[in-house]
Amino acid sequence: MKNLWNDTQAEALVEAYGKKGVGRDLALRVYTTRLLGGEPRLVLHGGGNTSVKLTMTDLVGDEWDVLCVKGSGWDMGVIEPQGLPAVKLDPLLKARKLDKLSDEDMVALQRANLIDPSGPNPSVETLLHAFLPHKFVDHTHSTAILSLIDQEDSKPICEKVFGRTFGFVPYIKPGFDLAKAAAEVFEQDRSVIGLILDKHGIFTFGDTAKEAYDRMIDAVTLAEDFVASTGKTAPAPVALPADLAKPADIAAKLRGAVAVAKGEGRFDRMVSDFRTSPAILDFLRGPRLEALARTGVSTPDLSIRIKTGPMVLPAPDASDLKDFGEIIDKRVAEFAETYEHYFTSNDARDDVKRTMLDPMPRLTLVPGLGMFGHGRTLKDAKIASDVGEMWIEAVKGAEAVGTFHPLAHSDLFELEYWSLEQAKLAANKPKPLTGQVVLITGGAGAIGAATAKLFADYGAHAVVVDLDAERAAEAAKKAGNQSIGVGCDITDPAALRTAFDKAVEVYGGLDILVSNAGAAWEGKIGELDDALLRKSFELNFFAHQNAAQNAVRIFKQQGTGGVLLFNTSKQAINPGANFGAYGLPKAATLFLSRQYALEYGAIGVRSNAVNADRIRSGLLTADMIASRSKARGLSEKDYMSGNLLGQEVTAEHVAQAFLHHALAERTTADVTTVDGGNIAATLR
Repeated sequence: MKNLWNDTQAEALVEAYGKKGVGRDLALRVYTTRLLGGEPRLVLHGGGNTSVKLTMTDLVGDEWDVLCVKGSGWDMGVIEPQGLPAVKLDPLLKARKLDKLSDEDMVALQRANLIDPSGPNPSVETLLHAFLPHKFVDHTHSTAILSLIDQEDSKPICEKVFGRTFGFVPYIKPGFDLAKAAAEVFEQDRSVIGLILDKHGIFTFGDTAKEAYDRMIDAVTLAEDFVASTGKTAPAPVALPADLAKPADIAAKLRGAVAVAKGEGRFDRMVSDFRTSPAILDFLRGPRLEALARTGVSTPDLSIRIKTGPMVLPAPDASDLKDFGEIIDKRVAEFAETYEHYFTSNDARDDVKRTMLDPMPRLTLVPGLGMFGHGRTLKDAKIASDVGEMWIEAVKGAEAVGTFHPLAHSDLFELEYWSLEQAKLAANKPKPLTGQVVLITGGAGAIGAATAKLFADYGAHAVVVDLDAERAAEAAKKAGNQSIGVGCDITDPAALRTAFDKAVEVYGGLDILVSNAGAAWEGKIGELDDALLRKSFELNFFAHQNAAQNAVRIFKQQGTGGVLLFNTSKQAINPGANFGAYGLPKAATLFLSRQYALEYGAIGVRSNAVNADRIRSGLLTADMIASRSKARGLSEKDYMSGNLLGQEVTAEHVAQAFLHHALAERTTADVTTVDGGNIAATLR
């Protein structure tokens, strides 16, 4: 592993933080923490921790010896000084004399002794850092180290690799007991430069930030070299179908299968992140893949991300996909049943009250294709995929050294259902649309962009589709929540299909369609050019129909229902003079929405329409507003608020109507009018 320490960069950071009142040692602690956190083979998504022992002054001027240790929720790769909260050291050291200390009391002790009471919770391994006497302490979950310690005979292997330079600590769950045990191992031989924690990871320490960091990189390099030198012959790979299916062929079905059914047509949905590479594909062809997946995770921390390990599907044959959906359902059901047994059998060991997490897999391995990470958000799905890549590397190394033998599931349970993690999960309330994916046509326009932003605020990932790709990307960026923009001429069926396929590629599927795009052409209906009318129908009717067909195609694969929402405009029921080319296809689209409600309600698809009027947008431009208000002898304000309420209606109000229908679980075949009140446009 490459040592990334750079004197120039280190001193530059010291200088920059020095101007902000941050001392040299803390600045260097931040520097090496980032170096460690930026390497996924060492640290993943909040894992690992570092510390430095300093002297600090509190708000009233009293000076304390403190431990600055990584705080909960901080990512080492981007950490700032405030991500290393300072804890008074003496009370932590006194705790070592205790016979017992519950996790809750440990957290309370650490918080009670923060120099800054508003700081984050110090790491669960704070006491371990405190009980070691060294100024700088580093901890990672190196995949190379895991390859050595995920073995039945891990201790002699580590002694062979490191000699007596590292102490060896048998597995104990992180917390007070581990901290005491680790300190005792160190005190048996104070010459060691670090500790190997069986089935867990590695600690290194030193008098300087550079020394602790160098020792970490050197130790990991030794482990990597040892794994590479074993020369163990890999078993022959399994055969794959001659005609492999594509990831998109199974993504939506898989996403639907891992959704958590809540009853009465309701689901907690997840999004998926597909990932593949030569290394992944090579590993997935191993004959022991399913056995390795059932064995467990490479380090206990991963149970919070991918439960007891991945789910495995067979390689899908493109010529025989008819029954593959049933295979997916069966594998998911088996995984869930096994997980439920894992919970009930381990939960019965004591009287602690626990709530079982959903039993769905968070990582699915598919030979010949790659892997799917699943999560309630795209971020969580990507984390699961990241974890999957590191799991593969650690397992592959362990199998090269000997046989993958990680922590038993019974010990994993203690961490996955740790009281501190349970409290953290309970506090993390999902938003109403968390886990859902919405595709919006005309997404860069006023109504489309407002809808994308509102749906993203409510937890959905938005696919913003617009003729202008740059504006679509801009609207997606403003919407946030890892939404994406797609350039597309929606009157081109092939291009429209590609846009929907993009939703499947990025998120695994689709739950809501807001078919919003449209344009108005003027002219008396009896004098209208036939080509213009057909052009209007292509955009204002057939594009809606094609979009709905694509959405239903995905909904049927997922089997979790779905929502179709159509922007039909007041012209659908209250035609305006010279706007027949616009109103006629809009009227057809209104009835299209009802036809979908009628024919697909049985599979949980809801279909509704929104009729809006006088919205500042690409249809009603500033020039049109000025022209129409002048022709009517009105101010622009009076023209735009010419309704029963006397108030202008905005794109945000229309977006609220779409959101209402997305959330209204028992409403379908409905039409909602958003125009401030126009009796002529009300439905009879």
